[in-house]
Amino acid sequence: MANLFNTVLYTPLYNALIFLVNILPGTSMGLAIISLTIIVKSALLPFAHKSVKTQAKIREIDPHIKAIKAQNIPDKQEEARQVMELYKQHGVNPFSGCLLFLIQIPIIFALYWVFLKGLPNNPDILYSFVSLPDNINTNFLGFIDIGKKSILLALLAGISQFFQIKLSMPSLGADVDKNTPKTFKDELAKSMSMQMRYVMPIVVAVVAYTISSAVALYWVTSNVFSIGHELLVKRKAKSIAGTNNN
Repeated sequence: MANLFNTVLYTPLYNALIFLVNILPGTSMGLAIISLTIIVKSALLPFAHKSVKTQAKIREIDPHIKAIKAQNIPDKQEEARQVMELYKQHGVNPFSGCLLFLIQIPIIFALYWVFLKGLPNNPDILYSFVSLPDNINTNFLGFIDIGKKSILLALLAGISQFFQIKLSMPSLGADVDKNTPKTFKDELAKSMSMQMRYVMPIVVAVVAYTISSAVALYWVTSNVFSIGHELLVKRKAKSIAGTNNN
């Protein structure tokens, strides 16, 4: 499995990083990291786009799902049937997002691993048409050494992660009926949502600072790309909704 991962994902991405360092101005490792992150995220965009659209549709019909659950139907199978029927009416497959996520995970992990390794230290896996640069510029923006830790990039990674999660998750107070008693499942979901929203960015910032600026820069670039994608999808959804209402 490890050999398959290296051959299919890690080695090609590693070579792509070195190739970009060779062709970008100033043999900049920082620009190469940003470029490779954008290239990979763009290649995964069809999967990510479908996943984001599915999540948006689920959030849209969430009030209807809560209305079904508020009926306290004794037969849980009947309740599940009504929820699945609601998904079917709106053309939503709640399991497609998981499948798309699983497809992306190995690729994103491989990309992360490339940056985790840091500077080129394994010329043996370079392809014949990819040469190791004579000089690699690790100075990014004139004051950040990509090969070392950066508190600035770590903070930006955490902040961008917060806004990315905030955009992708529904508001904590959205569609809440105060008259409906909260179940343990509701409270657990709210607790998990709060942890994702506030704890995850802190974890990302700490990990990004602990490892290296390369990983932190990757996180910032990836989050900014995802934020732009989320905003684009939401803008398009509002435009479609406005057209339908006219």
